[in-house]
Amino acid sequence: MNSLRAARRAYLDREVGRELVAHEWAQGGDEVANREPGKTGEPAEPVLLSGGNPQIAKGDGDAPVQAYLAAMPGWKGDLGRRLDGIIARTVPDVKKAVRWNSPFYGVEGRGWFLNFHCFTKYVKVAFFNGAALDPLPPGRAKDEKVRYLDIYEGGFDETQFAAWVEQASRLPGWDGP
Repeated sequence: MNSLRAARRAYLDREVGRELVAHEWAQGGDEVANREPGKTGEPAEPVLLSGGNPQIAKGDGDAPVQAYLAAMPGWKGDLGRRLDGIIARTVPDVKKAVRWNSPFYGVEGRGWFLNFHCFTKYVKVAFFNGAALDPLPPGRAKDEKVRYLDIYEGGFDETQFAAWVEQASRLPGWDGP
């Protein structure tokens, strides 16, 4: 039992250390960006998980979202910045965070209304109350309230996306972390 407790403690120490490093970096500490706790030297490149999704530490605010967008590979990075810009222009008081290696967008008091995630050939946008949008985003989910929009290289209907964002931001969202 003691070895299990010690292993869990070591894991938590590493994770808390990573969170502190990410927080310092988000606050402008350019020498600590993405390094392991206790290590010095050049900042490490963000790790890309399967499908090219960036591994970014959990965090609240614009800084972790911008770190995620900067780490998105190739055309997906350009797309991510366009999505973020459309969301910010459409919902000026938008709340941002990174959870589970994905940027989340919400409105204070209403919860999260959208997130997106990189896959190998596309970026998946999830509208958490998408079944209430008109017209419906095309992708179905296991949860009947959620609807998806898969965006492939080559573009998407930005006007329709902005309309969905505007509608979604006025609906009750997901109250998750």
